[in-house]
Amino acid sequence: MTDEVSANGPLGISGRLARRFVSNPMTPLLALVGLLLGVVAVMITPREEEPQIDVTMANVIVPFQGAAARDVEQQVSSPLEQRLSEIEGVKHVYSVSRPGAAVLTVEFEVGVPRQAALVRLYNQVWSNLDLLRPGTGIGQPVVKPKGIDDVPIMAVTLWTDDPERGPADLAQVARTLEAELKRVPGTRDVYSIGAPERRVVVTLDPARLATYGLTVADLTGALQAANVVQQAGERVGPEGATPVTAGTFLAGAADVANLVIGVSGGRPLLLADVARITDGADLPASYVWHGKPAGKGGPEAGTAPAVTLAIAKKPGSNAADITQAIAGRLVELRGELIPAGVHAEVTRDYGQTATDKAQKLIQKLAFATASVILLVGLALGRREAVIVGAAVILTLTATLFASWAWGFTLNRVSLFALIFSIGILVDDAIVVVENIHRHMALYPGRPLKEVIPVAVDEVGGPTILATLTVIAALLPMAFVSGLMGPYMSPIPINSSLGMALSLGIAFTVTPWLALKLMKPHAAHSTDAAHTADATGTEGTAHAPAAPGRLQRLFTRVLTPLLASARKRWLLLAGIVAALLLSVGLAGVQWVVLKMLPFDNKSEFA
Repeated sequence: MTDEVSANGPLGISGRLARRFVSNPMTPLLALVGLLLGVVAVMITPREEEPQIDVTMANVIVPFQGAAARDVEQQVSSPLEQRLSEIEGVKHVYSVSRPGAAVLTVEFEVGVPRQAALVRLYNQVWSNLDLLRPGTGIGQPVVKPKGIDDVPIMAVTLWTDDPERGPADLAQVARTLEAELKRVPGTRDVYSIGAPERRVVVTLDPARLATYGLTVADLTGALQAANVVQQAGERVGPEGATPVTAGTFLAGAADVANLVIGVSGGRPLLLADVARITDGADLPASYVWHGKPAGKGGPEAGTAPAVTLAIAKKPGSNAADITQAIAGRLVELRGELIPAGVHAEVTRDYGQTATDKAQKLIQKLAFATASVILLVGLALGRREAVIVGAAVILTLTATLFASWAWGFTLNRVSLFALIFSIGILVDDAIVVVENIHRHMALYPGRPLKEVIPVAVDEVGGPTILATLTVIAALLPMAFVSGLMGPYMSPIPINSSLGMALSLGIAFTVTPWLALKLMKPHAAHSTDAAHTADATGTEGTAHAPAAPGRLQRLFTRVLTPLLASARKRWLLLAGIVAALLLSVGLAGVQWVVLKMLPFDNKSEFA
């Protein structure tokens, strides 16, 4: 027998691959490249809590000033709803008609790319503007897209114990922080919740208005005319052209109070003469209160008015990096934009929770890998365990790189896919290493370089078939429609990629590691192992070697079952009873069946 043929004829594809890579100096370089690519992928892959899926929605708002709800429905909502439902990929179109405006919500099918969906929507809206009957008072439509990335990844709550400061003061701090936090790379939308809008309130005095002979319409016209700025041309000089503007905007309560609204008794009549001017806050559209949890710090009174800053991220950005940068920036802004006495507390940090979950799953992955290596070490030996462990680690790193190249992020679903597949990823390497180990026992005098290709070729066909069978069982899950299909797609895709990579590593890198690490030894006990004679010929056989501890254990446990039909039936009955008991745990709610585990978050809505 030569390294070109096995006992059953010429080497197959697996044997030829093993023969080419078993002593090829490029094999360790390729393995190192795969390892480094995986490490780089872990560093650059965005970390998120959930997988990135395309769930595109949009609100189309059409103003219709002065119209009743029924008129809005007949002239705006119904015709536009019919046209929007014609868009390719639209799942549902909802409409709400109310006095003065129509709001149409367009929901696209899961998986439709966001950009393509919005382009179709804008095209359909603007190509059907004639349906809105220009000249009837119907305004221009406004499209407000919504998606999964509109969910804030971080919330910062501003609160204070100072009774002199209220929501309006906190709102001013929040508005200032909005502009500053938008400079953090990766942020997309920063907005305030519970922040009342600033308003200059003019409270008219009817008696004074009557005294001066003024009406509310006179004051309204004066305010509108004063709060106008217009371009008045250019002034050309030696320094160049300078734009000239006429008028100024009303900047505050003082400007409004000093506004001249007429003449009385030969002197200017100011708005402050007929009204009380106050600079304050409008009624807020939402309220935020910050409480004091048991055992933690918080307002001295137990609760305090607050304003919350919500931060959303750009698609594909790393949530962990963004929230860390924002937290660091808030520390820098204390005493500068965040005054003393105002507390900025992080009440939501999806970046930190995503990192914690990723680290926990990576620990589980490391534990599963170490368990497999330990079992292989107990069954085959330390050198074999090192080979299998190296193959598994290389497979995992290469799979992480392939997952990043596919467009997945590091989230609990994609990492669960690796933990789920760890049991099948090691099969190829274990089968190859075990058969090399067996051939070393069968032919102890033969060089490893000749034994390895034959051993790999002997199990290559069944290993390829088993791998393709597992991929065929997992991959259809990637084509499930609806929301759960794209959400759970990292499981079948990552698992299938890992299986394919593990097969290639088992036929290329594993033989090279076996040649470097495995040493010829005396024949070990196998199911049908006979040692060759001193000349290395295959025709002469010696008596089987003494069985090892593992074989003695199996013999002691299985021999009574093979000898007694009654014991075999008892074993089968025990297996069935254990199976029914495990299924019954779900029936009595001792085990709760869920798609995903309960999430431990200190927030509620």
